[in-house]
Amino acid sequence: MTDYVAGRHFLQTPGPTNVPDRVLRAMDHHAINHRGPEFGQLGLTVIGKLRQIFRTDGIVAIFPSSGTGAWEAALVNTLAAGDRVLIARTGQFSHLWEDMARRHGLDVQTMETDWRRGADPEQIANILKEDSDHRIKAVFVVHSETSTSCMSDVPAVRAALDKTNHPALLMVDAISSLACVDYRHDEWRVDVTIAGSQKGLMVPPGLSFTAIGPKALAAAEKNKTPRGYWEWAPYVASNKTGFFPYTPAMHLFYALNAALDMLLEEGLPNVFARHDRYAEATRRAVRAWGLELQCADPRAYAPGVTAILMPEGHNADNLRNVILEKFNMALGNGLGRIDGKVFRIGHMGDLGVLQLAGVLAGVEMGLRVAGVPHRPGGAQAAMDYLAGNA
Repeated sequence: MTDYVAGRHFLQTPGPTNVPDRVLRAMDHHAINHRGPEFGQLGLTVIGKLRQIFRTDGIVAIFPSSGTGAWEAALVNTLAAGDRVLIARTGQFSHLWEDMARRHGLDVQTMETDWRRGADPEQIANILKEDSDHRIKAVFVVHSETSTSCMSDVPAVRAALDKTNHPALLMVDAISSLACVDYRHDEWRVDVTIAGSQKGLMVPPGLSFTAIGPKALAAAEKNKTPRGYWEWAPYVASNKTGFFPYTPAMHLFYALNAALDMLLEEGLPNVFARHDRYAEATRRAVRAWGLELQCADPRAYAPGVTAILMPEGHNADNLRNVILEKFNMALGNGLGRIDGKVFRIGHMGDLGVLQLAGVLAGVEMGLRVAGVPHRPGGAQAAMDYLAGNA
């Protein structure tokens, strides 16, 4: 194998996603004083644009971390060891959040799923109704479960809390949904929303974001759990000044500013419609191939990623390796209990219609080369749909 492979590598994992050239160029910037007026203005500008993406008028914290850091910040600011939390096991990332909560000494109450649908709001309502002494202090929901490509209905979960008049905090992981689908932190009365830079926001990994509602801020003020790096309090000031309590990831701020401009210039409704269109085209390709979607509930289809079950006796990682070696395209692997059983096509972030057509053609060629039983014509079915919905 030669060192050089002609053509551009197709990165079709559901994060990190492709970084647009405009965002890459924005990072090509000299360093500036992170305590000087130029950076303060950049900080305020970025926070203002993020509020438009989160649909919030409140506090948005920016940590130099992956989304996992924002998870931990949410836990240590609002909860104390022994507090009970409720989480639906909808996929690998809900399990990871659960594991972190247990490591912090929280009492985790879980709801099982088959990893083929989102959280059940009715089940959540029933559990909250039985919790008459309000031992449950927070409800955790993964909005778009990246490992399974299933969405949970956040407004319906909010309605479950309201129906039972339960005071628990509502915390949502929107890491693979923000900037891919309409999200309304304030309108849905979410208390904590967590996101990351490397998915729909089209920025390299390294930044995490937390939209913090007033109820969560009040809980943090009363909470006695020790925290240092993850302390939310300095971000109230940061949202007024644009400065941060640490040396910020300066060049990622330039990248983020450019990416937010791109999203707002395209128009968020257009961004969401594009993601929906690409997701539907991908699902039509999968059905034409005769393969099965991991997400079994059409109401829960995610807009940014599609997880596809392999036929019995065939390994997803073998297919992914063939596609990478033969066609220079990286796909997402199965995680946790579906490791080796599914492969995932990421179609979020900066992606054009011809790129998606190429992605699906690459998968179809890979299925053929790897000897995976399928019907031809999936890429054509997607192109027919895309051509009719341009």
